[in-house]
Amino acid sequence: MLEAVTSAAIPSSPRTRAARYRSALWLLTKRDLRVRYSTSALGYVWSIIDPLVMAGIYWFVFTVVFNRGDSIGEQPYIVFLLAGLLPWMWFTGTVSDSTRAFLKDAKLVRSTSIPRSIWVNRLVLSKGIEFVASLPVLAIFAVVYGAPVNWLIVLFPLGIVLQATLIMALGLIIAPAVVFFRDLERATKLILRFLFYASPIIYGFTDLPDAIQPIAAFNPLAGIMSIYRSAFFPDQLNWFAIGMSALVSLALLVIGIIVFSRSERSVLKEL
Repeated sequence: MLEAVTSAAIPSSPRTRAARYRSALWLLTKRDLRVRYSTSALGYVWSIIDPLVMAGIYWFVFTVVFNRGDSIGEQPYIVFLLAGLLPWMWFTGTVSDSTRAFLKDAKLVRSTSIPRSIWVNRLVLSKGIEFVASLPVLAIFAVVYGAPVNWLIVLFPLGIVLQATLIMALGLIIAPAVVFFRDLERATKLILRFLFYASPIIYGFTDLPDAIQPIAAFNPLAGIMSIYRSAFFPDQLNWFAIGMSALVSLALLVIGIIVFSRSERSVLKEL
């Protein structure tokens, strides 16, 4: 079924073309999820174990070892951590996998007649589904530790849209670039490690000195994390950071579309 969709000629009708693209995108996404979990006994649990373990480690370090839980982020700190770590796993997982978006399925990429952007977008969608599926865990911790939900939770979809835009933009830049510069795959992993600590994930945007906040707002993850956390911690909402996140994400998306469209033919020759 997948081969039939991806290898068939695209009809000239824009509406039919879009429908075929959506159908192929969903088939590829289901394939990714099926491959990831079909051979696993724990299945869905694996998508939340990593952020739970990371949250537990940072919670222990900052609240038990250094006794800094009251000065970093907000209480309950474990909920504060999860509200940053869960979206981070979506971000880092997609960006990291984008480095092999073309290389992993090179034969299928060459033979398909649908826009090759689908090989990036299926990663955004599959990892996004995993992120949404992990949100009940955040809700459980919020209930157990008494983190009340406020009306700002209505902004949660905005955070998802902004993050999907940002990840898609980076994927459209990274995926073709790695085909020509294979060292970029390792460089991306190093950059992600740096970005983890340079972004308000284990700390809050408001924890940064006032003089640094305008500069830190250019990191699009700052505003995105602000949106997610505001559902439990209203003081974390920062509209300036959110506005900058939107501007930077959209600018990167434009750059990504240009880079991808101009390099697509060269990528097919290189694969």
